[in-house]
Amino acid sequence: MSRYIAAIDQGTTSTRCMIFDRGGQVIASDQREHRQIYPLPGWVEHDPEEIWHLTRVVVRAALENGGLSARDLVAVGVTNQRETTVVWNRHTGQAVHHALVWQDTRTAPLVEELARAGGQDRFRARTGLPLATYFSGPKIAWILDHIPGARAAAEAGDLIFGTIDTFLTWWLTGGPRGGVHVTDVTNASRTMLMDLATLDWDEEILRVLGIPRAMLPRIMPSSTVYAEATDLLEGVPVAGLLGDQQAALVGQTCFAPGEAKNTYGTGSFLLLNTGAKAVASRHGLLTTVGYQFGDAPAVYALEGSIAITGALVQWLRDNLGLITSAAEVEALASLVEDTGGIYFVPAFSGLFAPYWRSDARGVIVGLTRYVTRSHLARAALEAAAYQVRDVVEAMELDAGVRLSALKVDGGMAANNLLMQFQSDILNVPVVRPQVIETTVLGAAYAAGLAVGFWRHLDELRANWSVDRTWHPQMDAARRERLCQGWKKAVLRTFEP
Repeated sequence: MSRYIAAIDQGTTSTRCMIFDRGGQVIASDQREHRQIYPLPGWVEHDPEEIWHLTRVVVRAALENGGLSARDLVAVGVTNQRETTVVWNRHTGQAVHHALVWQDTRTAPLVEELARAGGQDRFRARTGLPLATYFSGPKIAWILDHIPGARAAAEAGDLIFGTIDTFLTWWLTGGPRGGVHVTDVTNASRTMLMDLATLDWDEEILRVLGIPRAMLPRIMPSSTVYAEATDLLEGVPVAGLLGDQQAALVGQTCFAPGEAKNTYGTGSFLLLNTGAKAVASRHGLLTTVGYQFGDAPAVYALEGSIAITGALVQWLRDNLGLITSAAEVEALASLVEDTGGIYFVPAFSGLFAPYWRSDARGVIVGLTRYVTRSHLARAALEAAAYQVRDVVEAMELDAGVRLSALKVDGGMAANNLLMQFQSDILNVPVVRPQVIETTVLGAAYAAGLAVGFWRHLDELRANWSVDRTWHPQMDAARRERLCQGWKKAVLRTFEP
């Protein structure tokens, strides 16, 4: 009898597979990093073939590590880096270009042109999103306009588009030999092409961007059986699809309006469940779909998206050589009591919420000869917390409620120094669950609900438990002084 749920988490820097039991505990896992490709400043690409290859590697390895086979799995879910865009040939599976990653800013000229004709909020009323390089729609248009033969092939019906969930599901279920071309409402809501009210592609936006509708996948719920897998997962239903941040919302069991979570990954993403109503933001946040389970109505969320948090630690490792592994950053930062007066604003891909400035560039403010590598490490960690505070302030204004506590997850949530500073700078408790990899857990929950492995949401709530809670220890005067310094540093990123 099948006893476990598998989930594939295809993220910005790595791909992993985890296998869970009914209690939400990890039975086995495997994870592999993939290449980051930077052809030009502001351009960020991934190799789709490498991602598919590593997906097969981690699935096979996770099964082997657990002493399991496909017969032991009741379903598989997929979660993914969301706006990253792939266009490929439906007959061969060959991508026409590397994937354009959500961080990629090459579509800035197109975004500016679209804004001139109707402002940055031209499509926000329908899509919940401002015009920004972040989203998939302009990335599709760039590929069609800049890759020789792509537009003609798309109009002939030979090319199809997908975010990574769509690309992997297509391959998992057969690829050119009958793979299903689907996405879920959460990923579709990040393309800037879906109407939040109808949960369908918006014909006018497709026309404006010059994207043939035939390229686009069918939009489906986040939890339903899409098709059975082939190859190494032969016969296992693919039954859950969720964008990574929405998957974390589900993994943190934020099923009631007003519940929120923050995920610290390559970037950081704070989501607040707003229930069956799509709440329009007036303070720089995104309105998005939180999840949709089966035939139930969609649940919406407000989101604050931060482009660079964990990626800044990776930059310290890979570009500066200050550390040899990301895990070393906490020990290095702990050698000093503060940042020595510096602020690090990592606007490597512009600034996302609540500023939405694609022209912003990273700065380190306040450098003196006193500053050491430990101060830089601490400033990198504190940058994550300051950016989350900016988003929380905007979210409280939009939602009209004060945050009482923050549930946290993702890799950087393991950093105790950061979690204490986050609590201090927000002046609320920060709560870390026992399972901090809630993104992949959320994809498992979606798949399990679809096949009856879990019958209702209360079973998932019962799996959630606290690992540690941090309480604020910073006095109000120091908090205010530090936050004012941060806001001044952010303004420097806007200067030419």
